[in-house]
Amino acid sequence: MTVNVDHRIFVLSPAHCGGKRAALLVNHRATFPLAVRLRESREATLGEAFSFLSGLYFRGKLTYASRFSRPPEGVSGSLVITTNRGLVPAESPVGLKDIREFGGVEIDPADARYRAPLERDLVSLAARDDLEVVLLGSIATGKYLDVLLDALGNRLLIPTELVGRGDMSRGALLLRAARDGVELDYVPVAGAARHGPRPRRIEVLE
Repeated sequence: MTVNVDHRIFVLSPAHCGGKRAALLVNHRATFPLAVRLRESREATLGEAFSFLSGLYFRGKLTYASRFSRPPEGVSGSLVITTNRGLVPAESPVGLKDIREFGGVEIDPADARYRAPLERDLVSLAARDDLEVVLLGSIATGKYLDVLLDALGNRLLIPTELVGRGDMSRGALLLRAARDGVELDYVPVAGAARHGPRPRRIEVLE
C-alpha cells in the first residue's frame, strides 16, 4: 500500500553505456539531433541520453518519476544511478565525454569507483527523515540494490507491479500510469520477493 509522506523521490536504475547504442550516440559522424547536441553544446540531459540508450524502459521510468515525485527543496525528484558519479539528477547536462566516462566503469559493488560515489550520495538521502525513496529498477540483482539497502533499509520502496516483469513491460506500465495519473502502490524492497510470477502483458504505448 502506498504510504503518505512529506516528500518522495525516485532512484532510476542506469542505462548501459558500453553497448552498440552508446557507440552510435558518441560517434563523431552521427547526424541525428541528440548526438549532435551531445557533441556540440552539452544541451542534452542525462535523462535524454539514457532514454536513447535504454529505450522504452528508461523513458517509462523518467516519465513516471517526473509525474509523481514530490522532492524537497534542493533535491531532484529523479536521481539516476551512474557508474562513477553516484546519483545524478536526470535533468543534468551531459556531453560525449560524460557518456564515454560512464561506459568506462562497470556497475560492480567491489569497484570503489562505482560504490564510493553512490554511498556518498545515499548518506545525504538517509539523513532525511521526511523523505521516501522509490527505486525504479530491477530488484533481481544486487549490483545496485545491495548498496541502496545498506544505506536506506526499509525506507527504500519498489512499485509492487514491477516485480516479475521484463524491461519492456515495466516501461509500458510506468508510461501508462503516468499518462493516467494513477500512482502505483509501493512496498519496502527489504521484504519484497526478488522474483515473482510473470504478470499480465501491458500494451506498449507510443
